[in-house]
Amino acid sequence: MHTNIRFAPKVGALLACSLLAFGTASAQDSEKEAQEAAERASNAQQTKQAQAVSKAVYDQITKAQELVDAKDYPGALRMLNSLYNPDKLTEYEQANVLNYIGFVYFNMDDVPNAMRTYERMVAIPSLEPQLLKQTTYTLAQLYTMEEQYPKALAALDKWFVMEINPAPEAFILKAQNLYQLARYQDMIQPIENAMQVAVARDKPVKEDWYVLLNFAYFQQENYRKVRDIQKTLLESWPKKNYWFSLAGAYTELGEDQNLMNAYASAHMQNMLEKESELITMAQLYMQRETPYLAATLIEKEMAAGRIAKDGKNYRLLSQAWQLAQEDAKAIPALKESARLTTDGELDVRLGNAYLNIGEYDECVTAVNNGIRKGGLKSADNAQISLGMCLYNLRRYQDAINAFQAAARTERSRRVANQWISVIRADIERNEQIRLAEEAARKKRAEIDERLRRSGRA
Repeated sequence: MHTNIRFAPKVGALLACSLLAFGTASAQDSEKEAQEAAERASNAQQTKQAQAVSKAVYDQITKAQELVDAKDYPGALRMLNSLYNPDKLTEYEQANVLNYIGFVYFNMDDVPNAMRTYERMVAIPSLEPQLLKQTTYTLAQLYTMEEQYPKALAALDKWFVMEINPAPEAFILKAQNLYQLARYQDMIQPIENAMQVAVARDKPVKEDWYVLLNFAYFQQENYRKVRDIQKTLLESWPKKNYWFSLAGAYTELGEDQNLMNAYASAHMQNMLEKESELITMAQLYMQRETPYLAATLIEKEMAAGRIAKDGKNYRLLSQAWQLAQEDAKAIPALKESARLTTDGELDVRLGNAYLNIGEYDECVTAVNNGIRKGGLKSADNAQISLGMCLYNLRRYQDAINAFQAAARTERSRRVANQWISVIRADIERNEQIRLAEEAARKKRAEIDERLRRSGRA
């Protein structure tokens, strides 16, 4: 059986389960329909054979039918095989006997012999058209069950020529065989024909038909059709995998707002269960510039145990809080993610968060931890952050040392030197203030001394 189906990563994985379910259901339907068709053909023959066959043949067929009713299939088969003799039976009698033999084989689950019997039957030149048509369709179903897909398609093509008003299921059977042969583009027309016939006959269009058509269009990379089919599926059969397939179509079409809406709708219906799904939802919130929603989602699901408390997820949480300009809320996540990672990037980010909320001692500790760990993408930026924290603590010489380290990198040289100039200007200004204050104190002391000596103190 053709089951080696490959899918594009964004959408295809979301379709595989539905298609496998369709395949199982279709095989069961084919078997049921084949049995019903064989029974119909048998019943139709029984109503006519009394007038069209000899009494001896009729009596033998009747006895065989009684054995079938009693589920004595081997006994019925022995009786019918002994009866069948092309040299002694008319073609009409041969057709009747072969029809019953095929029916018995089918009930014995001997599909290969049932097929061979029906093949002999349809080869009878004078076989009446209605029985030829019925048996040809039965053969198409049996070929499908036995995975003989080219023969099934050939039988169906013959049947479509004979049947002027085919039912939707015949078109679906053809599409199923085309699917097994990986003729995905050829599947589209018969499925759409089935849908049109069903609507014209006021019959429901089945979910499996849409799933199969969706797969065919997906293989053609016709994502607009995939999108529209998924919308139809969601209207009547709102399932989680259809939301994800719709989201995949929106991704391929670049419809970012609709992608966000599809995920949000699934989230509101509590359909997001896996960590990967919840993280994707958070990332979409961040892409759509609603990082606060991303942060609250991650925190909630971490508390519920559906998102792991690991370095990667803490990093994403801290990013969301910082994008939401909630540095204080980002700090716990940054501390955890920094603790769980070996490089210093997150320590520096933690230091920057402390800097933003004015906790400069913690800032110095965090940035120094990051520099000590190493593995920084921008060590010069870490030194800039460290220098700013030290400057705010009035640790001017340490701050100058940090900015001088940053200035060794070309891109940070101008900014670092500006900070050094600011610090030196502050130092100079503070020195002038100190000298002025010292001079003022001396002057005041001199005045006080004169007043004391003159007795006027």
